[in-house]
Amino acid sequence: MPFLELALTLRAEQQPRVEEALDDLGALSITLRDADAETPDEQAIFEPGVGELPLWPTITLDALFDAGTDRRGLAEALGELLPWLEPSQLSFREVADEDWERAWMDQFKPMPFGRRLWIYPWNIEPPAGEDIVVVRLDPGLAFGSGTHPTTALCLEWLDGLELAGRQVTDYGCGSGILAIAALKLGAAGATGVDNDPQALTASRDNAERNGVADRLAVFLPGDEPAAPADVFVANILAGPLGELAPTFAAACKPGAPFAISGILDGQQDELLARYAEWFDGLRVDAREDWVRISGRRRDA
Repeated sequence: MPFLELALTLRAEQQPRVEEALDDLGALSITLRDADAETPDEQAIFEPGVGELPLWPTITLDALFDAGTDRRGLAEALGELLPWLEPSQLSFREVADEDWERAWMDQFKPMPFGRRLWIYPWNIEPPAGEDIVVVRLDPGLAFGSGTHPTTALCLEWLDGLELAGRQVTDYGCGSGILAIAALKLGAAGATGVDNDPQALTASRDNAERNGVADRLAVFLPGDEPAAPADVFVANILAGPLGELAPTFAAACKPGAPFAISGILDGQQDELLARYAEWFDGLRVDAREDWVRISGRRRDA
């Protein structure tokens, strides 16, 4: 069925009050986007740091209402709840319902990573009898489908390791793709950590889909077990990677392979210097504008 969409441009500090007002008026959903998208002032936000909820300075907020909602009445009610609101900040349009899952599935195709690892959407059957390792994925609303260069770099790194019998930690697990790939590649167990509860739900669901749920444990940051990992991977962003370096070092056994990504080309030098305090054999691998740093935890 169609919907009525209200688009409202506002400053970041106004967002909580506006969302509250729209909820009170019966909004079915609310989404936020960069008001400066596709302009020189556009700012990329890929994934928040631990405990952060970053927003753009100027936001376009889109709220969906039932198609029969009275536009004039809605605008007047908003004006009463938000006296500072100007009519020029509002725009309305009708939007058609869409099968978003179907649209995603139409774009997401099987993808290879490394020598034998493949990521398949859950609705496509892999070929029988081939010597490949398959992860069946439904990212849901969490980050991580393998299409982003940082995820691809980490998947290829995992494919190149001997994981049999090892315990793996995936920090910033998103959809669980890296932890699940490690388990399908032979790891004995995996720990996924993410600051978004929705990501933990997606990771559990994808682990169930791949038959490895009994070997994957997921946690919010700070709740994960203290036992260090045999293999450690973190795909987040450069800022949190720098801040969390001592935490990551403590989470790795001596000699443990580790990889970090989510790093834009040009950000690696500072991180290389930071991680050299605890890790040896540091190297940089790049894809498009992104890099991965890998190495091994220094022996005690």
